[in-house]
Amino acid sequence: IHPQSIVHSFVEFADNSILAQLGPPDMRTPIQYALTYPQRLEGCSRHMDWTELSGLTFEPPDHDRFGALKLAYEVIDAGGTAGAIFNAANEAAVDAFLKEKIRFGQITELVAQALSAITVTPVDSLETAMDADQQARDFVNTAVKKTVLM
Repeated sequence: IHPQSIVHSFVEFADNSILAQLGPPDMRTPIQYALTYPQRLEGCSRHMDWTELSGLTFEPPDHDRFGALKLAYEVIDAGGTAGAIFNAANEAAVDAFLKEKIRFGQITELVAQALSAITVTPVDSLETAMDADQQARDFVNTAVKKTVLM
């Protein structure tokens, strides 16, 4: 966790050197770059005055507070269709939240339930990944219909 939100990304190379993308605590420029790569458009954030920066700090994440991050690490370890299940369940749950069908805190709960309910298998084809995606969306959408918003 990086409280200052100045470092937007790191890339670590085989020789253990690290390249970082830094900028104002505003995600507009990194998003703009992601959408327009390899072009560099004029910046849409304020100019960064590096003399105002007193330091950069990084803290280990609190997995109780950031439950989805813990799930993401578990998905990486699980491999196979777990990534497709995680992503699709998250997209379906976020959609339900945006439509005010569930509370924000229920997003991670639904993703975790989908990961527990759906069997993770090796990905041997695009069809396998797409099937896992659909199973996760169906699982979340069914669960949302049964949910009472409080």
